[in-house]
Amino acid sequence: MKKLLLFSLILSSSFFSFAQNVEIEFFKGNFSDPLSLQHANDDRLFVVEQGGRIKIIQPNGTVNSTPFLDISGQISNGGEQGLLGLAFHPDYVNNGYFYVNYTLANGNTQVSRFSVDPNNADIANPNSEIRIIGYTQPFSNHNGGCIAFGPDGYLYIASGDGGSGGDPGNRAQNTLLLLGKLLRLDVDNPSGNNNYGIPPDNPFVGNPDGLDEIWAYGLRNPWRFSFDFTENNIWIGDVGQGEVEEINREPATEGGINYGWRCYEGSMPYNTTDCPPANELTFPIAEYSSGSGSGNCSVTGGHVYRGSVYTDIAGLYFFADYCSGLIGTVDAAGNMVEYGNFSGNWVSFGEDVNKELYIVDIGGDIYKIKGGEIASIEDFSLKNVLSVLPNPASKDVIFSLKNDMLQTIQLFDVRGSLVYSEENISSSEKTISIENLNTGIYFAKVISDKGQSAVKKLIVQ
Repeated sequence: MKKLLLFSLILSSSFFSFAQNVEIEFFKGNFSDPLSLQHANDDRLFVVEQGGRIKIIQPNGTVNSTPFLDISGQISNGGEQGLLGLAFHPDYVNNGYFYVNYTLANGNTQVSRFSVDPNNADIANPNSEIRIIGYTQPFSNHNGGCIAFGPDGYLYIASGDGGSGGDPGNRAQNTLLLLGKLLRLDVDNPSGNNNYGIPPDNPFVGNPDGLDEIWAYGLRNPWRFSFDFTENNIWIGDVGQGEVEEINREPATEGGINYGWRCYEGSMPYNTTDCPPANELTFPIAEYSSGSGSGNCSVTGGHVYRGSVYTDIAGLYFFADYCSGLIGTVDAAGNMVEYGNFSGNWVSFGEDVNKELYIVDIGGDIYKIKGGEIASIEDFSLKNVLSVLPNPASKDVIFSLKNDMLQTIQLFDVRGSLVYSEENISSSEKTISIENLNTGIYFAKVISDKGQSAVKKLIVQ
């Protein structure tokens, strides 16, 4: 029997109603401390277990009895250590390369490349390991562990501040250390004595005050990050010290960002001794309390929903909390919605090849994320010929249809209140002014002369 948990947030007005529903539906279970879910640009799902194994869920729902990879004999495991991250090379279908982030038996971090068995797509070659980069961990916690390829084809690696509490070595602010950073490597063009190269636009290239590998710094424990390829942004869930859990979003093209730890925990001062001015730091797009009594303790960063099944959660960034079971979203303007506390110790989100979302409970289960509004055939047919440009916008927005006429345009705010309406347009193109609208997220409902309708999200800057 399926497990089904439901919490609903209803936004409505007398004119129009939007319902944001978030459900989690049991998908697959009986894994051993699963920490990550990935795909290799096909219909299989790869489950990373903390103990050192990667297992495959086939498209029919069965789990292969033989792990894709088993490196359990060469890792440290327990607490915040183990096999922590997996990323498939963008050209995996041709080169068979994938990358893992794990802690060695001595507790230090190792990022390595493996290759798939050329004769069996469901098995990796265990003897194919090529060590890419490693670094010392002074304590057993705050190892980061997430790795992902960005839109630029480079490999990004999240490293924690080295552990203990309060970053006693001020490592996150020290740009001569790899800890407390987001690293960016060119794994396709090795140089020098390394199995990687340095992208020429990394911010500290040629600067003696910083390491070439660093892309961003000032992070405490960026346990999970992801790229939104649609908007070309990077989203980072950075675990707080004890009061604030933070979510960062910045353009994927912007390097050299200082996210502020240990000077600030989220937007709250923590230890500002010898810190740069606040105007040189980048603060979170959203944050929530993990203080005493909140029930929260550790943010799990997720993904922006870019699937095609649900319309009400399109473009929303999902996050969760490990302790409370909270699942929430952040929209493009930084507005946060909490959908309630679900039953799970959430450690990761994952996407399938169709960009539908999943959430991982370290207790062994994987769930599907479901929205409340399923896209209809009519929505798809109109959306394919409807354009709303520019978006984001600040002055004027042009609505245009191919092979049909616009009949009605209505704009609603996130509370469902009607803020603009025009009927009997009878034109394939219509320009409307949005200069009087406040900055934020709006929903544009468009009805054509043929009676088809679609709702598109509009961002007003």
